[in-house]
Amino acid sequence: MKQQMSNMSSNTVNLKTSLLKTGIIASMAIATSQMAFAESFSFDRPGAGLGTAIVPKGHVAWEQSVPTATYDERRVDGVDQSQLTLQGDALFRIGVADDVEFRVGWDGPIWQRNKDGADDTEIDGTGDVIIGVKKAIETNDENFTWAVLAEANLANGDDEFTAEEEIYTVASAIGYNYSDDVSTGITMIYDYQDVDLAWSAIPSVGYNFSENVSGFSEYVYRKQESQHYESMINTGVMWMVNDRFQLDAMIGYSFNQQNPRFTAGLGFGYLF
Repeated sequence: MKQQMSNMSSNTVNLKTSLLKTGIIASMAIATSQMAFAESFSFDRPGAGLGTAIVPKGHVAWEQSVPTATYDERRVDGVDQSQLTLQGDALFRIGVADDVEFRVGWDGPIWQRNKDGADDTEIDGTGDVIIGVKKAIETNDENFTWAVLAEANLANGDDEFTAEEEIYTVASAIGYNYSDDVSTGITMIYDYQDVDLAWSAIPSVGYNFSENVSGFSEYVYRKQESQHYESMINTGVMWMVNDRFQLDAMIGYSFNQQNPRFTAGLGFGYLF
């Protein structure tokens, strides 16, 4: 009888030890998976350039401005004109494969104030919906990344804020990590609308201030057929609150003499 009780006690201890080991191994596996998960993904916002990261399969990334403000001013026939725009654009990125994501964007609710000399008007409405697909390209180099994008602007927003005609876009983005703290990249974007073609080149540099805080600077050069070129510089900062939640802020300035523009915005990204 004593021998049986001893065996039962021994079996109980062995079972508890086995369960404890299993729990420890599972916890380590989850922690390792979360670390790899966090290191392999990044949000596309803020900025005009395109990131090379893909949303993990089965997950959704929500990227939201709260809001973005743009201020334009110009002088036409001796009359000063200005335009202030507040916009809450959003982007949803859905991981459909290990190297492919489906994207649904919305230019969001928009409020605009226009001044034309002594006249002052305010309008509001909603912008266009944009759908697209982004794919990562294998480079066989952990420091060199590449992604391509195809998307279409459906031009279905309110009359005051729509592109009027559909815009079809293809883009390519490459990135290179020089070290754990410094990276560079360039995005090339080609837009086709009706019979007009426009292209943009966006070189950028990224830098880490700490484990959770990073920044970026980018130069945007855009040229559309029969139009003056556009030139802008943007800079911003991102704070990863945790593995899935980012807060960000950015400012930008256009160098165009005909239409100088200031841009500033706050936003966030969350990975479901």
